[in-house]
Parts: sequence; structure tokens; C-alpha cells
Amino acid sequence: MISAVDHVQLAAPAGSEDALRGYYVGVLGMTEIPKPPVLAARGGCWFGAGAVQLHLGIEADFRPSAKAHPGLRVVDIEAYAARLEARGAKVTWDEGLPGHRRFYSEDPVGNRLEFLEPEG
Repeated sequence: MISAVDHVQLAAPAGSEDALRGYYVGVLGMTEIPKPPVLAARGGCWFGAGAVQLHLGIEADFRPSAKAHPGLRVVDIEAYAARLEARGAKVTWDEGLPGHRRFYSEDPVGNRLEFLEPEG
């Protein structure tokens, strides 16, 4: 029986770790999680916030997906969107999910991220 999502893996190009740290830590406010040494040798980086973990792994022929994305639930979505915009991240609001406020943004390598908060 599945009990929870442990993490979501996203891909990134080689050499992008510093830019990823700048976005996931500096813009989103996540914390970098040390990778086990055997996995750290492969490059990439891991980030967490509460029970949420995003793992960014290096992919030789990296191309960001136009559609695939993690959906990250946030508290006080208006303030969170303002935080991203103040730190230079593009925020694109989408009204297409009934009962929710949501927006999309992209990390520095083009990975699409959805941020949402239930209404009421």
C-alpha cells in the first residue's frame, strides 16, 4: 500500500547546481538536503521544505518538459507569489482549477512548477 510521496525527481543539465541552489533556496525558501556521497558523485542537488522533497538530477540530454510538473501546496499564495516576483521569478496565474488559487513558475533550467492553495 502506498502511504506517501517520498520525493519528486526533476532533471537538470550538468553544471547547473549553483543556479538551482539560488532558486530553490534563495527564491523558494527551501533547504538543501545533503545527498549521500555515492549519489553526490553524480551531481545534482536535493531540496526540502517540511515533508516536501524535490531532487534535481543531472541528465545528459536535458530538455525541460513543457507540461510535466510537481504541484506544490502553499500557504498564503498571494504573499508567496509576491516573494517569487520580488526575487526575479516569473509568476503566471491560472484560474483553471475550481476551488483553488494557483500559479506557475519555472526554475532556472526551465522546469515547470505549480503552486496552489485551496480556496476557503
